[in-house]
Amino acid sequence: MAKQIPSDSLVVRALAGDNAAMARLMSRAEAGSAECRPALAQLYAKAGRAHVIGITGVPGSGKSTLVSTLTLKLRTGGKRVGIIAVDPSSPYSGGSIMGDRIRMSELVNDEGIFIRSMATRGAQGGMARASLEAVDVLDAAGFDYVIVETVGVGQAEVEIARAAQTVIVVSAPGLGDDIQAIKAGILEIADIHVVSKCDRSDANRTVSDLKSMLTMGMAVGDDRLWRAPVVPTSSVNGQGFEQLIECLGRHGHFMRSSETGQIRVRKIAEFRMLKTAEDLLRQRFTNARRGALAAVSEQLAGRRISPYQAAEQLLDGINLKGTP
Repeated sequence: MAKQIPSDSLVVRALAGDNAAMARLMSRAEAGSAECRPALAQLYAKAGRAHVIGITGVPGSGKSTLVSTLTLKLRTGGKRVGIIAVDPSSPYSGGSIMGDRIRMSELVNDEGIFIRSMATRGAQGGMARASLEAVDVLDAAGFDYVIVETVGVGQAEVEIARAAQTVIVVSAPGLGDDIQAIKAGILEIADIHVVSKCDRSDANRTVSDLKSMLTMGMAVGDDRLWRAPVVPTSSVNGQGFEQLIECLGRHGHFMRSSETGQIRVRKIAEFRMLKTAEDLLRQRFTNARRGALAAVSEQLAGRRISPYQAAEQLLDGINLKGTP
């Protein structure tokens, strides 16, 4: 059996853009390997130059098609693009179809594009647990843009807003209740609104509804420096993508040059810290509870103790400070 290559020795190769090294580091981050943490720390220190774009929206809005077309447009300008495509996992088998990657098959032969599919594996909020580590790998490797496409989200699954520099929310005509797709949970996280499939005859209504909702949401005296634009696009005829790229450029400049942007950078760092701490605690708790879980759950099932008493018993004696 071949000996595993140490993660530290993969760092130089990843920084040079070696696809195999980047993929291995991402796989180890997904697996929660403690061995790769020093390597990921080295990459994190060298990251911070890429424009990280989060793309989210309701299922069926055309996120994957938008990502593909946007990536091709960015490539015509000579930009390197990394894509993290997050797909939902089955709550029963834990498996994932990885359909986003299938829909991006026309991009795989371009050496300036790297696509990584990730399953949520039970993570909430529309992202996989190792998504941001994968972003760091691509960022440090010199990709100009890193796009994170979340799973189809509902109103509360807006974690991407605390992880990406620019968030694009995709809506589409003909999904039934147009207003449902643009309620406050998703409406408020967008830096840019995109209405896809605008070659359809009913697209103008969705654009108009979005603009009306955004206008209604602006409080009197609202002095925010950035107003989320609404950009109609069509992947069929390429309409709107030049405007979308221009909006991305303007928002990237806004993030780099404004106090609001700097505050958001700090908020993203805070989110990373808290999310990582939660993951570590979850791993340690899972490892530590194994011996006690069956006995305590049997008492709970027999109604000899309450759920709170069961939880207290499970936590008693567990050391959460050690390495999982």
